Amino acid sequence: MVWLKYTPARGGGWVVMGPGAAPVRTESRINKILVATRGFLVFAVTAREAPGEVMDQLFEIGDTRDLPTVAQGEASRLRYRLRARHSLHEPETRVDRASDAEIVALFRVCHSARDRLIVLMLSRAGLRRGEAVGLRRSDLHLLPDNTVHDCRLQGAHLHVIRRDNPNGAWAKSRHNRAVPLDFLTVRAIDLYLIERDALSAAADCDFLLVNLFREPLGAPMPPDALNELFEALSRRAGLPRSISPHQGRHGFASNLADSGAMLDEIQMLLGHASPTSAQPYLHPSSDRLRAAVERVPSARGLLEGLR
Repeated sequence: MVWLKYTPARGGGWVVMGPGAAPVRTESRINKILVATRGFLVFAVTAREAPGEVMDQLFEIGDTRDLPTVAQGEASRLRYRLRARHSLHEPETRVDRASDAEIVALFRVCHSARDRLIVLMLSRAGLRRGEAVGLRRSDLHLLPDNTVHDCRLQGAHLHVIRRDNPNGAWAKSRHNRAVPLDFLTVRAIDLYLIERDALSAAADCDFLLVNLFREPLGAPMPPDALNELFEALSRRAGLPRSISPHQGRHGFASNLADSGAMLDEIQMLLGHASPTSAQPYLHPSSDRLRAAVERVPSARGLLEGLR
């Protein structure tokens, strides 16, 4: 594990180890390599290409007592399991939300209708960057009556569909979903389509977001272009920190929770498999925390004791 942490993939002389040495792999990367190595050796033992003692070096016997209560199941009997001997603790990386003030600051310094639309789709529709640049024009259903699209949903919305895209865009969720759009986002789409139609090179491209100012003109935007855009907007707005596209998604989820949305509603809008998957996206404001405390009724006996 120490060798994996400090030894580069390609040899380049002696590896400096000790205090101050810079690791070449993260804990997450090392754990992934260890998982692959264990899988290879387990297969070798199963195929009798390696002695069974190898398993003792890889795993120790564990039981269900060290698992969280939810993971233990309803059965009361003690169950045993194999626990890997070698793994590193992965520090939890917490992504903060983009505040409303930061989103407004980004929006105001945009130089094009396309960039304003991108900011709104991430912060007011909660799209991932891969979902945004993977949208096709046919995924937008903006009419009040969507029978023309053969769609049962009413009102303006867009469909996030998992598909292979030539620009490397990818919808993380395996399940397609529909996301309602508010008036601001619909208005931004209208203004952007006017801007897009002025570019003849984009006429034959079915992707919604295309290159307007860099070559190849009219080609679908790659996901990394959104990171570059948010970094540039953060500098232009003079923000003390750089806002990432994913922080806009966190802001969307937090605003939903602050406005009273239920966890299952947030789950569906974000495209998560379960309601608990949406919890890391919730960053309650101080006002919401205070309101939660003040909603708890006071016991009559406590009130009388203060008189």
